[in-house]
Amino acid sequence: METMQGKVVLVTGAAAGIGLACAEAFACAGAVVVMADIHEPVDQAARLVQAGYAAVPYCCDVSDTRAVEAMVEWIVATYGRLDAAHNNAGIQTPQRPMAEITDEEFDRTVAVDLKGVWNCMRYEIRQMLKQGGGAIVNTSSQGGVTGFPGQAAYIACKHAVIGLTRTAAIDYAARGIRINAVCPGVIRTPMADELLRRNPALEQELVRDIPAGRMGRPEEIAHAVLWLCSSEASFVDGHALLVDGAFSIH
Repeated sequence: METMQGKVVLVTGAAAGIGLACAEAFACAGAVVVMADIHEPVDQAARLVQAGYAAVPYCCDVSDTRAVEAMVEWIVATYGRLDAAHNNAGIQTPQRPMAEITDEEFDRTVAVDLKGVWNCMRYEIRQMLKQGGGAIVNTSSQGGVTGFPGQAAYIACKHAVIGLTRTAAIDYAARGIRINAVCPGVIRTPMADELLRRNPALEQELVRDIPAGRMGRPEEIAHAVLWLCSSEASFVDGHALLVDGAFSIH
């Protein structure tokens, strides 16, 4: 893997799970990592700094357009550029049939899982156009290419993230900006743990349907994201990379 030495990288949803693993991977590869989350991940960034890496916490609600604009402006004012971004922040709706999801639950899911990605991409792209290029990876899901019972709002957003990724990739491919999506399968994260806590029988059902026979690990997604942002993936653009233990083709 080519080093990310000297690169400036933004990771949203970086306080835990996939986002934290990705921030750690970028930092270990030599990047300066801005770790953004709705609750400022001070302790997580401090651990990386203590280990000798460059990481800084930042508090941002990605559903707030002005807050995202201010975040990108701060990154550029502080570090001079933004080379790569992993738009990972997301939430899940309570698990129940579509017609039982409330307007408030639907609106909040769309605000974070879709508009949050939209907000981040818009300001990341504007900066990358100014500096002559960059790489963006959006977190979709295996649910972005399949369905899942009781998660209609979440699944709708993850499908939309893939469409947004593909369209933006076409818009900016000739201008030096590569935009891809990563589609994690069932990964052992705090979000997954909460889902399993509410439905303990679900883990056995999920693993049964994963040909690999196990849940994935956050670092396995981080390796994919790091590759997509590196020059090793220089001709990979507009792609939705499934990292799901063959679940979606089962």
